[in-house]
Amino acid sequence: MEETYVQTTNKTLAKTFLWMFLGLLSTSIVAAYTYYSGAFAEIAGGWAVILIAQVVIALVMGFLLPKLPAMVTTMLFFLYSMLTGATFSIIFVAYDLTTIAYALFATAGLFGTLAFLGYATKKDLSKLGTICLATLFIALILTLINIFVGSQPLDIALDWVILLVFAGLTAYDMNKIKTLSQEFSIDEEKIAVYGAFQLYLDFINIFLRILEIFGRRND
Repeated sequence: MEETYVQTTNKTLAKTFLWMFLGLLSTSIVAAYTYYSGAFAEIAGGWAVILIAQVVIALVMGFLLPKLPAMVTTMLFFLYSMLTGATFSIIFVAYDLTTIAYALFATAGLFGTLAFLGYATKKDLSKLGTICLATLFIALILTLINIFVGSQPLDIALDWVILLVFAGLTAYDMNKIKTLSQEFSIDEEKIAVYGAFQLYLDFINIFLRILEIFGRRND
């Protein structure tokens, strides 16, 4: 029986990382195209709409997963990744390619380590997830306040806090996916896409924080 669980888990995780890779790939392609085609200047005024759409998709994915068909879940994931790509085009304006590449490699190494720890541990990481989400909520509120205050030390501190939060969430989400993969009442494909979406968010946010903290901006 235990062997069956392990096989099911590994199969689901393989699909999860495949979907995650495809999501990151679509983000990269859209970001590069948006930047090099000059389209980022045209959509700059509509970024607020894009961000709202991303929030809506995240909420739908989070709360309606059991009710959504697998195909709809997949479409929402790729829509989110492409919208993210459109907003990410600004990164090519703010940072040089070498810095972006270094940040990407650092993110991949950190993310891989944390994902492995989340998979390997036999402990329940629910408390860690709760703490990380609560801390993230507070950090986001402080970030909004700091937009008006303009404190650089607070900005740097928040970058580090958010980096640590998503580091913890990576381990938590990986552990959660492993647990969900053993719930035979939920469609395997939906678990894989949902898991890919959560890990995608973790990877993206770790990348952004590393880039913000260590990245070299263009003059």
